[in-house]
Amino acid sequence: MLVPAHRRAGRTLPGRLPIDMAAVVVHRTSVLPAAHLQLARPPRTTTARALVDAAGWARTVDQAQATLAAGCQQRRVVPTELTAVLDALPRAPRRALIRQTVADIAGGAEALSEIDFVKLCRRHGLPAPRLQQRRADASGRTRWLDAYWREWGLHVEIDGAHHMDVRQWAADMRRQNDVWTAGDRILRFPAWLVRARPEEVAASLRRALTAAGWRPVG
Repeated sequence: MLVPAHRRAGRTLPGRLPIDMAAVVVHRTSVLPAAHLQLARPPRTTTARALVDAAGWARTVDQAQATLAAGCQQRRVVPTELTAVLDALPRAPRRALIRQTVADIAGGAEALSEIDFVKLCRRHGLPAPRLQQRRADASGRTRWLDAYWREWGLHVEIDGAHHMDVRQWAADMRRQNDVWTAGDRILRFPAWLVRARPEEVAASLRRALTAAGWRPVG
């Protein structure tokens, strides 16, 4: 719960709270402009402000990034709204992390695994891919590429748990065949490998990009 810094708790409280009532953590803020408030009752903040606050209060970095990604993926907010809120909060917890995460989301990342992948490329000096690129397959249907380096014809799929479903697996194979027959390279990594063994993933990417003609700058 977010409370303006000048507000104080009322003097009267219920004598007995419901036993199943969840605990409430109160956070106070001295920065709560009108632009961050919804015109509704009870008083509440905008979705963008709520997401930025939630990311700052999250227990872990992963939870913070997942919160921001989910809000944008579900079309509750757009990255520019999050950036506008952050600009008004110079002392927001995890401010640098939130800004970079929002920038990655604006660049096309829709899931935590994709945010991790972009960070991996940045950390290992690899060129940034284009994320969630639209492409028509051999039958004319629209497909979305997780990560794509158009200049080097390299496509990367980051497989989450849902890719283990038989129908999803078959669809993945058809999409992979379309990529191969069009002449592009394709690499596939499970999401856990991107996080647990980033050096291994980066080495595979470097070899594939180098084979396609990429050369490190400097």
